[in-house]
Amino acid sequence: MFDSHHKSTGTQYTMTVALLIVAFIFSPAVLILSRPFGYVSVSLALACSALCVAFAWVNWRKYSQLTIPSLETPHARSK
Repeated sequence: MFDSHHKSTGTQYTMTVALLIVAFIFSPAVLILSRPFGYVSVSLALACSALCVAFAWVNWRKYSQLTIPSLETPHARSK
């Protein structure tokens, strides 16, 4: 299943997905559970969500750069 000759492609999506879950699920859930909510709690929830989305975008841009050698198969090198 996992071949030890294959190199990592450099993608690390776990942190990106975790940040998006915090931004779109956890933060709104905490806002809904913290009744009564006013301007301060809505502002904090929006700021937290915006920061998480920004960090997820930066993380995506940083780790989603695939290189041609990382996609190369071991058979192609031997020819």
